[in-house]
Amino acid sequence: MRSAPLLLALALCAGVVSPTPSAFALENEAAVLTVAVAKPTMRQWPETVPASGWLKPWHEAVIAAEIGGLRITEVLVDVGSIVSKGQPLVRLADESVRAELRKEEAALETAKADLAKTRANAERARKVQASGALSDEKITEYLIAEQTAVAAVESAEASLESQKIKLAQTTIVAADDGLITSRSAQLGAVVSSGSELFRLIRQQRVEWQAEVSARQLPRIQEGLAAMISGPGSESIEGTVRLVSPTVSTDTGRALVYVALAMETHPPVGLYVTGQIELETKPALTVPEAALVQRDGISYVFTVGPDRRVARVRVETGRRNGGEVEILSSLDRAAEVVTTGGAFLADRALVRVEGEA
Repeated sequence: MRSAPLLLALALCAGVVSPTPSAFALENEAAVLTVAVAKPTMRQWPETVPASGWLKPWHEAVIAAEIGGLRITEVLVDVGSIVSKGQPLVRLADESVRAELRKEEAALETAKADLAKTRANAERARKVQASGALSDEKITEYLIAEQTAVAAVESAEASLESQKIKLAQTTIVAADDGLITSRSAQLGAVVSSGSELFRLIRQQRVEWQAEVSARQLPRIQEGLAAMISGPGSESIEGTVRLVSPTVSTDTGRALVYVALAMETHPPVGLYVTGQIELETKPALTVPEAALVQRDGISYVFTVGPDRRVARVRVETGRRNGGEVEILSSLDRAAEVVTTGGAFLADRALVRVEGEA
């Protein structure tokens, strides 16, 4: 029985002299990780409207034959060729057209000869009209013959000009500068008037036909900047050229036509995503690498004066250039962990890069 008070006294002394296990662990804990930190930054970012749609030609030109019944003798370009306005694309057999041209030239010479003869007769008739040497009927006949000959010459000249136009049409040229996107012209084929031979993208200009929600339509106007994600994650700038006045009854979305920069030539027919920039608003941002996703919730870790981290839940907004907007409250003076946050736990002790 005397040993019980002795054991109790020893236990109390041990509690006073020795630290608790938790305090001992805290004093001897080592930093689990070296991290980089950065303070949140206030930036001026434009509010954006997400959109998606097809890349299509700004304007497409159809190159067709204007004269029919002739055989293709030369095809001078192919799909992918860059052409200039007026550049020859196809030549047609022109032997028959040249023969008709010579025939019309001969007809014009004949008409001019007839005109010279009838004009001479008309001049003589005018000179003797007052003397009565010729009857009024004969004089009228000479004058009418002169007018008929003048009309015949004009008709022959018009026929000759028409034949020259047909000869020019045997060489089919580009209607504008652009890029050939399709070709149906085949060597040796006999074309008919109006048959399509080529299609080209005028001036190589491609536009983005972006679909946006109808509720966003009143906020979008001509001249706003846009950015799309092109092939290979390439960013392509553009400008709103036209806003469609109608909304699709099937999808509830409207088309916004975005003209892309002239120096960019993305492939036509791609379906791409992007955004249209609206008014500029301030945004509190952190590096995107600072975000930690756990159970579908976004967090950041902040480092306190004691070099222990605190896990802070955040709501995110816009993203731009590797940074993300923080919509929830976050102290602008906080030091946010930018690397290594995925390996941290709340209240973990860390070492900050650049510090001893």
